[in-house]
Amino acid sequence: MEFAELQDFIVAKFGAEVIVAEKADGLQPYLVLQTERLADVCLELHDNEQTYFDFLSCITGIDNGPEAGTMEVAYNLYSIPYDHRLTLKVQVPRNIENEPIPAVPTISHIWRTADWQEREIFDLLGIYFTNHPDMRRILCAADWEGHPLRKDYKLQDYYHGIKVPYDDHNENSGFRGEPIKLTNHPHEQFPDMREKPE
Repeated sequence: MEFAELQDFIVAKFGAEVIVAEKADGLQPYLVLQTERLADVCLELHDNEQTYFDFLSCITGIDNGPEAGTMEVAYNLYSIPYDHRLTLKVQVPRNIENEPIPAVPTISHIWRTADWQEREIFDLLGIYFTNHPDMRRILCAADWEGHPLRKDYKLQDYYHGIKVPYDDHNENSGFRGEPIKLTNHPHEQFPDMREKPE
């Protein structure tokens, strides 16, 4: 099925209002869905014999920045037997300090691979996935402050008494931009090709 056919399929099943926006041109056309209907649409696309999107290629969280005031989650779907692709997006308001973080329905009950991908987006961007079976950080420590991939993220000064920003790291660890040298030949650079050891 082509992009237009998949769009018509979704409209026929859920009504025209389920699609908030579309971008049909370009290398990766996509549909923006009503956030609250995301899981319903995904389940239909997965289960229906006409579409059978059996593979969730990727989920990507996007911070559009404080000026835009929005965040997005993009879903790249693929059908292995039919060899067709579809990108879906949802857009949510971006919270400011002391407000609840934005929430999107989980799709981890449809594609198991969504479990860790949603946790990563929660951890790094601060988008919560409702009804997720284990919504907790996956890369940062459980008590880490903030979400490091947000455009206005400010690194905390201390974590458990340890100073976090360390701007002179490269200078103090020995790297100062010099070319890499062979350890036993300090005046020779590494060649592009190395001889096989005997």
